[in-house]
Order: sequence, then structure tokens, then C-alpha cells
Amino acid sequence: MNLMNIRERIIQEASESFKTFGIKSVTMDALANQLGMSKRTIYEAFSDKEELLMAVLSRMAQEQKEIVKKVLDESENSIFAIFKMLEFSRDNFQYLNPSFQADLKKYHHDLLIKSEENIEMPDYRNHYLVIERGIEEGLFRKDLNTELINRGLYNLGRSMMDNDQYPYEKFTRREVISNIFINYLRGISTLKGLELIDRLEEKF
Repeated sequence: MNLMNIRERIIQEASESFKTFGIKSVTMDALANQLGMSKRTIYEAFSDKEELLMAVLSRMAQEQKEIVKKVLDESENSIFAIFKMLEFSRDNFQYLNPSFQADLKKYHHDLLIKSEENIEMPDYRNHYLVIERGIEEGLFRKDLNTELINRGLYNLGRSMMDNDQYPYEKFTRREVISNIFINYLRGISTLKGLELIDRLEEKF
């Protein structure tokens, strides 16, 4: 097996382990045991745990962008696309250990900032396209400042999974999405958009 394939195996296993147990709880020794390879082999592919975590974050970001593009291409309108992405986020984070983001913020803050710098613009661009499309479809108001709305949607999407702001033991992700994100959508929507949101929220 060449180094590229080994890296892919390590990234995949580390991603699942980090999301299941949290970052701090997963040691390189434990990861080596799970993979059935020596710790030395892991260190030949990644210099340390920080480099491995960065590779995992980059992989997660890339997968998310691919899903967003697929949803945008296949959805009949912008609000349908947003609800599809909300469903993906809800289902994805349902199986994410709250320790993952807590560890990221507490022990790897510099890495978190670096990863956000690398993926921020594509994510902003995806939201911008949704807003522009929604205005053209008559679902979002024409008087919107798309740059501000763009940033609002992006940051709301990130904050919904923040365990410090919305503790998992107190709020379900569905409650957070419905009360925070969907109500934000209502504020930027036309009457036509509001009718569609009402129908989709019942099924959400």
C-alpha cells in the first residue's frame, strides 16, 4: 500500500474516532491499534496529531462543499435547498460527540482559526448563491443586503452546533434550528417564501 492510500486510511479512521470520542480522547497509540498498523507508520504520514487533525478538518470541509453543491444543483428552489442542507446538518451532528467541537475550541484554537481561513470563502460563496437565487425566485426580499445576509446565514449555521451557546443536554438541534435559523429565514422571506417555509417546517 503506497503512502497516499495509507494517509487516506488514517484520515478516515481518525475522522470517525474524533467525531465519536472527541479529539483529546483519541491517542495516536489507540489510532494505530484501530488501524492495525504501527504508530511509526502514522508518523511517517503525519508529523503529529495537529497535522492529522488539520487533514481531517480539510476533508470534512471538502465533503460538506460537495454536498452543498449537489443540493444546490438538484433542488427546485433556494428554500428547498436550505432545508435539505439543514436536514444534512441535523443528521450529521446528531452523531457528533459534543467533545469534538469543545476540544477543537479549547485545545486547538489556532488550528480552528487556520482551518476556517482555508474554507471560509467557499462557504460564504455557497450561501451567497442561495440568497441571490432566492431573490430571483421571489422567495427572498429584494431589499436585502446580500453580503450581510450571507454572513448572517453562515455564522448562524456554525453557531447552531456550538455546545457552549446551546448545550446539547438542554436543547435538541431541531429546537435550535427551528427557533434560530428558520426564524431568521422568515425574516428575509417574502409571503411566497413564508408559505413554503411553513410547509417544509412541518415535515422537518
